[in-house]
Amino acid sequence: MDELQIRKVAEHNDLITSIAKMDKTPLKIFELAVSHIDTKEPPKDNVIYLSKRELFSFFDVSDSNKHSRFKEAVEKMQKQAHFKIKINKKRGFEFESIVPIPTVKWNDYDDKVFIRFNPDIMPYLIELETKFTQYAISDIMDLNSKYAIVLYKWLCMNYNQSEYYMVNGKRNQQQLDEYQNPIISVKDLREMTDTVEEYKAIKDFSIWVLNRPLEEITKNTHFNVTYEKIKKGRSIESIQFHIVKKENWKDENYKRNDVQAQLTEEQKQAQNQVNYAVAVANPFTMKLINASLLYATDIANQDKILELAESVYPIYDKLVKELGEGALETHLDYVRRKMVDYSNEKKNIVKYLSVSATQYLSSRLSMKQMKKED
Repeated sequence: MDELQIRKVAEHNDLITSIAKMDKTPLKIFELAVSHIDTKEPPKDNVIYLSKRELFSFFDVSDSNKHSRFKEAVEKMQKQAHFKIKINKKRGFEFESIVPIPTVKWNDYDDKVFIRFNPDIMPYLIELETKFTQYAISDIMDLNSKYAIVLYKWLCMNYNQSEYYMVNGKRNQQQLDEYQNPIISVKDLREMTDTVEEYKAIKDFSIWVLNRPLEEITKNTHFNVTYEKIKKGRSIESIQFHIVKKENWKDENYKRNDVQAQLTEEQKQAQNQVNYAVAVANPFTMKLINASLLYATDIANQDKILELAESVYPIYDKLVKELGEGALETHLDYVRRKMVDYSNEKKNIVKYLSVSATQYLSSRLSMKQMKKED
């Protein structure tokens, strides 16, 4: 189970929004198989090996019929399971129907299960430079309905974009809010969940496709999710979801859909260059220079400037909002006068500035509160 707890799945967004023509068991087997793919070193001949032990653990199966149930699940997957993918092209939509895993081999005396992916599905699993979503396979493990899995992946796709653009700064706050509170038409939601011909009454649709799946997601993943219905006239036209990431979700190190973890090394370097340029241009950088707390050698140090932007500038921002620009200038002047014998070898300037600003802000806010109480 330990390895399962740290493994992630990465899929192209076109696959995330596709129609999964299968029930929960084939879908979960597919997701587990995808978690074995290393996008940097794609599997030879599109083949990976699953462990029966891992499969039974993933599905929490321990009864005496587990081998026959596994056989039934594999046969069902090969007979009925396929994705209907909708691709937006310049001239209109293009549709592609793909059986993701056409070949599965196993025997009674070995733990290994041979799985060969369809070559047509592989671009959606390994060509992931842009427009892809990553999530923890352990979250999928605890979801017990197809609709919960489909919705969770779609919610991840939206929320991950808000985190990505929060880092690279290419979206305004309204756009970030839209990713965290995504809207989907009932028509598109029915297509994505393959319920066009099911749960025709909105009451039934709400119970089986929204309420119960979202309860599962909120209970078993790192999201708290609520929703509201948007009406047009007397009809419900769209659903708006509200996604909040849990602060202290268990095993946060691997559960977190960390934006940096989704980037290639080249993308990370490019992103750092952008963040560095933004940090240098930050007004707080100039204030530190004017206060003789930063020098040319510091500005040339990318890591140091990025650390300042991450650890110190948010404190300065809060200080200015709470106490005003004058308070920050007073604080920086005090720090300059009190900081004796500063050198890169002797002190960590980032930590020093962070601690001093935190203490100053806390002290001033306490004094402000005491005056209010008087």
